[in-house]
Amino acid sequence: MSYSAPERLLRSLGIEKPEEIDLEAVAWSVGAKVKYRPLKSCEARICGCGDKAIISVDDTRIPQRRRFSVAHEIGHWTYHRGQLLVCRSKDIGSFGARGATNPESVADQFASELLLPAYILRPIIAQYKVLNFKTVGEVSTAFKASRTATAIRLVQSNKFHAMLVCHGRNGRKWFLRPPCVPDRWFPRDELDRESYAFETLYGSKVEQTHPRKIDADAWFDRRGAERHQMFEHTFPLPNDEILTLLTFTDAEMMEEQDSSWSYKRRN
Repeated sequence: MSYSAPERLLRSLGIEKPEEIDLEAVAWSVGAKVKYRPLKSCEARICGCGDKAIISVDDTRIPQRRRFSVAHEIGHWTYHRGQLLVCRSKDIGSFGARGATNPESVADQFASELLLPAYILRPIIAQYKVLNFKTVGEVSTAFKASRTATAIRLVQSNKFHAMLVCHGRNGRKWFLRPPCVPDRWFPRDELDRESYAFETLYGSKVEQTHPRKIDADAWFDRRGAERHQMFEHTFPLPNDEILTLLTFTDAEMMEEQDSSWSYKRRN
């Protein structure tokens, strides 16, 4: 079994359980000291000299956000050493909003894998048959991680037929589709007015209490989508954004692409 860089780091420290992921200790093991203080111009930053560094994190943020920021900066120390990096709120946790090789995206992915390493996460999620935000909440509590970071890792696990889509007021910001979901299911740029997500973003700004069934063509601009239904569950994020978990319950949607179907993507 191959391990990612953050997983190798955790394993080198003998970490085998979620509660053992002490980020200050992990940072110290790679030569970085973590300090929490009020920061006005950024959410976190790292300044290093030689093999030593200071990670500063805004102490006014919620605990889960502070943990992600620390892990994010450890990612920078691992991959971008020698650079002075000042990370604003929009730079941390934006995930698919940038290219995969962008330094902030690299640090985000490192942070996700450090907080929720696959070798610890895998046996835990094996206990779950379905993915919903109840599942996300239980796992995020165990790992002391944000729901967003946890939802991303659960979708990345490729165990569930599900997709994450993030929208802001200017349209879709990013989406995450695992390999087990056929790539023909490409989400619309704009929210359908009939979707519950539209109401959450532009209306109530309140999290849905439970997943709701919706016609698939509300989310996918593809011929034949109107024949299917799926479940949608949305919760609000900071900065007028929302995150929607789409779960596929129709087995036909997961079948290999039929050459008689055609579809189009909106530009």
